[in-house]
Amino acid sequence: MMKLAVPHWVLGSLVFLAALLVAYQFSGRILDWIRFQSIGTRDYIAEKLQLMMIDVPSDKILLYQVSFALGLGGIVFLLCLPNFAAGAFFGSLMLIFGWLLPRPIVNMLYQKRVDRFVEQMVDGLGLMSNGMRSGLSVAQAMGLVAQEMPKPIQQEFELILSQNKLGLSLEEAFVNLSKRVIADEVEMFVTSVVILKETGGNLAETFDTITTLIRERIKVENKIKAMTAQAFWQGIILLCVPPFMGITLTQSDPELMKPMFGTPLGWAALTTVAVLMGVAYIVIKKVTKIDV
Repeated sequence: MMKLAVPHWVLGSLVFLAALLVAYQFSGRILDWIRFQSIGTRDYIAEKLQLMMIDVPSDKILLYQVSFALGLGGIVFLLCLPNFAAGAFFGSLMLIFGWLLPRPIVNMLYQKRVDRFVEQMVDGLGLMSNGMRSGLSVAQAMGLVAQEMPKPIQQEFELILSQNKLGLSLEEAFVNLSKRVIADEVEMFVTSVVILKETGGNLAETFDTITTLIRERIKVENKIKAMTAQAFWQGIILLCVPPFMGITLTQSDPELMKPMFGTPLGWAALTTVAVLMGVAYIVIKKVTKIDV
């Protein structure tokens, strides 16, 4: 009994038509998702950059994001040649990865800036406390900090003073600070200043108390990081085992690893491994991170 062989181009055409029908059926949702991933991500990155005192136009952010994604996907595509199918598959994956990567990078940079600001608050509040004991007002003590301290506390205090000169009260300017620099220490500092400005009290002693609290909290956080560092790096070393084994086997026996890089089943296996490694990294970060 003879079996009819269906040409590959027929199967490919059917799959392509089916994908078109699905895309047409859900075109509204797909367009909304694309608009959110482009315009929404662009606005989010622009907002975070403004909080970090970095002025970049929104249209340029979108241009940089597209260029980075296309460049990363294009490099991977060229590295996979002459295997066009593998290049198209892995290049598309890296294009998506490059499109999503800027957002977590901006979040990481913002968090580093917040942590640096909190560390500088120890010296900054101590300087403000000494200045107020010598007879300076809150605004004058902040001006002293802005003059003597480095970024980012210099930028934030200069912005508070500028807003105050433009007619905004110090209380409102401090509230804006807590919205720009999201941290428990900053919230505690702003709340204490606002309450004491309304009810009266010794701000210098309050600043000393906050400084001591922040210093002790930083010590505890550093001690916890030191204790969890071993577990974190053990997990990272385990994550490096699959790529290391793949590179070793590829160098020692290329024919054995050829199906992994030259067949759709191998591409699916590599993609699954990459996704599972990403999930494992997130789990390791969650497990080894302890909030104080």
